[in-house]
Amino acid sequence: MSLVGSDRIILGIDPGTNIMGYGLIHQSGNKIQLISMGVLKLGSYANHALKLKKIFERTLGLIEEYKPDELAIEAPFFGKNVQSMLKLGRAQGVAMAAGLYKDLPIFEYSPKKIKQSITGNGNASKEQVSAMLANLVVFEEEPEYMDATDGLAAAVCHYFQGNKASTGTSYSGWKSFLKENPGRQKK
Repeated sequence: MSLVGSDRIILGIDPGTNIMGYGLIHQSGNKIQLISMGVLKLGSYANHALKLKKIFERTLGLIEEYKPDELAIEAPFFGKNVQSMLKLGRAQGVAMAAGLYKDLPIFEYSPKKIKQSITGNGNASKEQVSAMLANLVVFEEEPEYMDATDGLAAAVCHYFQGNKASTGTSYSGWKSFLKENPGRQKK
């Protein structure tokens, strides 16, 4: 995997309906540097549709401010609570829609794949992932919410994958997304 000569900004997102985490890194050759990381707190909004609007707006704002070249996003994991999964899938969908709206290539990674690429262990804890990220991209102070490092982890995972779309699902626009998801087209 040759990354020399590569220069790009990667936006990573950990979607959530209470807290959305994000992280941005700059890749120059085979080095990465932290640009920014943080969270969008959504707990004060009772209306789920309003939360989705805020996720869309914040994701667009991050794209407009930092001009990333690619967006890496954590895929929803399968759980027992169908309502929670549905809400999480919607949160992921609106973040992806913001990226697609701005014509960003989107790369989707499972939580296990992200943990594996950062720590070497697909079952690592959030704390282990955060500690490894602090060494990889150097940040002085532990963020208040692990969701921020989860978003950063998605970006760093994508960097480690070196654009190999076979390791995750990628979409380069609405047409690409609809081609891969024919059941989502309007009838």
